[in-house]
Amino acid sequence: MSDNVLVTGGFGLVGSATVRRLSELGRRVVVADLDTAANREKAEALPTGAQVRWTDLTDADAVRRLISDVTPEVIIHLAAIIAPPIYRNAKLARKINVDATATLVGVAEAAPTPPRFVHASSNAVFGPRNPHTTTPPLRADEPMRPGDVYSGQKAEAEAIVRGSSLPWVVLRLGGVLSVDPKAIPFSADALYFESLLPADGRLHSVDVRDVAWAFAAATTADVVGEILLIAGDDSHRILQCDAGPALAAARGLAGVLPAGRPGNPNDDSAWFVTDWMDTTRAQEALQFQHYSWPDMQAELAKNVGWTRHAMRLFSPLAPAIRAVLKRRGAYWKAPGQYADPWGAIRAKLGEPAWDQPRELS
Repeated sequence: MSDNVLVTGGFGLVGSATVRRLSELGRRVVVADLDTAANREKAEALPTGAQVRWTDLTDADAVRRLISDVTPEVIIHLAAIIAPPIYRNAKLARKINVDATATLVGVAEAAPTPPRFVHASSNAVFGPRNPHTTTPPLRADEPMRPGDVYSGQKAEAEAIVRGSSLPWVVLRLGGVLSVDPKAIPFSADALYFESLLPADGRLHSVDVRDVAWAFAAATTADVVGEILLIAGDDSHRILQCDAGPALAAARGLAGVLPAGRPGNPNDDSAWFVTDWMDTTRAQEALQFQHYSWPDMQAELAKNVGWTRHAMRLFSPLAPAIRAVLKRRGAYWKAPGQYADPWGAIRAKLGEPAWDQPRELS
């Protein structure tokens, strides 16, 4: 075995940050991702020494060649389709999120010296969280209760990893954010998705750089066989209605996002799959929390630069912009007073139901 660290999905948001962090530590990094024009462009900015292996993880033969050629000491498995894109094509997502994970795990198990497997999961596996009937924070030992295709596929993939013979580590991520204005653009789907989430739902955010630090640390820390919850410090324990407006304001767009609907306090299933988490053990083991929520907002505003001041010139138009966004939101002219996230996802993005329900531990 070499001392290579193989990072699947290495050109995604978390992947790119993780590759940078590993390179800063002097690790030998091999990125495995799809050969697309966008990824080719990103590959030109790879840190010195990092290599690329264009690989379709749904191709079992390609995965076998990848593991044989790279002989990784550690695999950081980040390749996945997440929400909201997962709702548009759940079948394709299953091939990547579940089937490809099974293939990668099986090939890694058969290696002469099986690598450590650091797997990216999500706090979504805990299922919908009604803040009126649940008490935070979530702990890693609480049962998985997936409630939609995203949380379900994440739970299945995690079960595959945890059931393997590999020395595994599972990191369940909170809401990953970036201070790079280009990293998480305002798209039509993103704005619609933001509008459908219960405004009073609990969200535990985290800077993508802290996530990268956690993944890099998990490659060597004494955490094999552990499930660790990865989110920011206590300042990142916010409500859903706090996140979008704060990020918009940092870009110079204060007051443009319409208020969302609260969740139904009497329906535990009518909430999204997020909550505050107990990161005590993860922080103790990985020492990854460096960027607070206020720090992130300030840095984002700085990174937006002069365009933030230009955007402020449109502040008198904020009510008109807010009215336009409200008409394009999930609940425009919809009856009722409470959010219906799953109905709103079904109406525009795709079927959210998990098609493979089964017992998961």
